[in-house]
Amino acid sequence: MKANKCRAEARPQQTLKTQKPNAEEIWKQMEDQVIPGLLLSLTERAVYSYLLRHSHLEGKRELQFSIAWLARSVRFSAATTRKTVRGLVRHGVLRLSERSKRGHTVEVRLPEEIRFNRDEDTWSRNGQSYVVVKIEEEDFLRMPNLRQAIHNREGGRCFYCMRRLTPQMRCLDHVVPQAKQGHNGYRNVVSSCLECNSQKGEGSAADHLRWLFRERRLTASELAGRLRALEAVAAGKLVPSLP
Repeated sequence: MKANKCRAEARPQQTLKTQKPNAEEIWKQMEDQVIPGLLLSLTERAVYSYLLRHSHLEGKRELQFSIAWLARSVRFSAATTRKTVRGLVRHGVLRLSERSKRGHTVEVRLPEEIRFNRDEDTWSRNGQSYVVVKIEEEDFLRMPNLRQAIHNREGGRCFYCMRRLTPQMRCLDHVVPQAKQGHNGYRNVVSSCLECNSQKGEGSAADHLRWLFRERRLTASELAGRLRALEAVAAGKLVPSLP
């Protein structure tokens, strides 16, 4: 009689039992401290909540899981899930114990165990402390308030053609395209109309500005001003105001 062969579904291995904490208190700490303090994105918040649910709220401290399993569970792509886990490790929300062919083994930290960098400035509200954004390291695409800060910096106009924009007409454009290793920092992201974003594509921002001039959509003085603004953005002289 042939033995039945089956492929076991990769499920999280749970280790290190711990006392179950107060779920209500955890969620209050998440909402009042961790999410605003670390400016967690929606994907980071969802993954952290899911891992908390399957660790501390089940009396466990560590989880071993595959990215494929976690991605299916939270309904994100594998690439997004992997990036999110790395972000949570960087924030100190997760501590990576092991990474192998079997998957990731992480210690899921409770909100009260997450340490903010005390070398950073902090501000307080209602008795809670929050970390000031380290603007030079911030990803300005990951949160609505950060994306809005870039739009506000440009005064509601397209950085390239200078037309007045409505929320339906605008997007964020990488001065140096991501395909050419452009980052999401404020020195490389500008507010743009959808048309300029499409026409520029992966080309040079300066070349796109000159093309607009040839198309008579910018005057000579406007072109000179836009090229100076482009240099100012790259030099970090046009810093967005954060709420």
